[in-house]
Amino acid sequence: MTLIQSISGIRGTIGGRPGEGLSPVDVMTFAGAYGMWMKKNHPGGPLRVVVGRDARVSGPLISCVLVSVLQAMGIDVIDAGLTTTPTVEMGVMLHRAQGGVIITASHNPKNWNALKLLNGEGEFMTAKQGKEMQAWMDPACFEFATAGQAGKYHQDESLLETHIQKIIDLPLVDPDAIEKARFKVVADGINSSGGIAVPLLLGALGVKDIVEIYCEPTGLFGHNPEPLPEHLAHLSSEVAVSNAHLGLAVDPDVDRLAIVCEDGEMFGEEYTLVSVADYVLSHTPGNTVSNLSSTQALREVTEKHGGRHYFSAVGEVNVVAAMKKHRAVIGGEGNGGVIYPALHYGRDALVGIALFLTQLAHSGISCSRLKKSYPQYHISKNKIELPPGTDMDLVFGRIAEKYAGQTTDRTDGLKIWFDKQWVHLRASNTEPVIRIYAESDSMGKAEIMAGKIREDISEVLKGLS
Repeated sequence: MTLIQSISGIRGTIGGRPGEGLSPVDVMTFAGAYGMWMKKNHPGGPLRVVVGRDARVSGPLISCVLVSVLQAMGIDVIDAGLTTTPTVEMGVMLHRAQGGVIITASHNPKNWNALKLLNGEGEFMTAKQGKEMQAWMDPACFEFATAGQAGKYHQDESLLETHIQKIIDLPLVDPDAIEKARFKVVADGINSSGGIAVPLLLGALGVKDIVEIYCEPTGLFGHNPEPLPEHLAHLSSEVAVSNAHLGLAVDPDVDRLAIVCEDGEMFGEEYTLVSVADYVLSHTPGNTVSNLSSTQALREVTEKHGGRHYFSAVGEVNVVAAMKKHRAVIGGEGNGGVIYPALHYGRDALVGIALFLTQLAHSGISCSRLKKSYPQYHISKNKIELPPGTDMDLVFGRIAEKYAGQTTDRTDGLKIWFDKQWVHLRASNTEPVIRIYAESDSMGKAEIMAGKIREDISEVLKGLS
């Protein structure tokens, strides 16, 4: 069994003893700590939390525990039911709530679940907020409401429709152009909330011809839930067989978007953000942000439009902080996570779909031709296991010394630039592993570069033993 705690929530496998897997006791403890943090940060006033979940079979049980604890603390709960992560984020703002919780383990397998915690801005909790909350992790410190003072419970299953309407109303979304393009789209909802949300959005955008695969929200995922090329073979073949214009895949909580071109080839998860950013920047010039492990193609597209691109540490909360600092008009992560501040500060596959389809409709070209219009880069993703207890900072420091003549960045691990190639080394948060990301203009070059860095790390480890 596995249980992982962080500043932004808790996730783990279902079952086992408390502290070993994600048990009702662990859910209760985190819910109580979150409730106490809210009460101490918003004294004297009524408190509201928006709650939603993906379709995992463990979701309803976890929701019952979570909601009961929050109500027992005197906190009102607005339950969005089966929905998406970005919908809950929007719901916090729409209901002027003081927080939100999404019950989802994102791209983890179906036997996992998690609590993702939001602040009153509808954004993931900052490191400072997370540390404040963790100070309340002892149930002996919990304060519950007296009889008659329990929080109220209200269901609002209209939030998804409201979220979609907000997307339709965006100035850069053009449903008329999308309808006139008469797109045929294959939608892969992974048998989670995307199976409801994506077809609903497509219909609202004027798409009449929708082929649905894995769109029954049973929580029994039709394939590995991470929307990577190796997991989207069915979608790829269905696009080709159906003569569709494109295919769309999301993860279980609908904050990541992968696109398949009309020929069945992958558009590339790294290029979801690149393409959407290109469209946004062509109408609203400005700055962009992506994390250090994302493709440099976004920087080139941004500079083409006269803006500046900035890198952040990996993680949505870090990207959002950098976007606010640099007043970015678009940003996100290279895993298919689009953040469009004109709607809200959160990764949102639905707004990504609407902007991409508008761009495709306006361009009048195929999905594959659109992809070829961008700088072509390839990222090799690797890892190297380390002996437990290895000083990661020391390893990164030795590698940085070896490449002192190159441009480096120590914001998040170590990133080294070699002209238009780069390598990013990051320590895993959950295991003694260094993740190695390398990008070049061919996969072969990227893999050679990653292999060289692996050898360098091995040499450092020998010197430390």
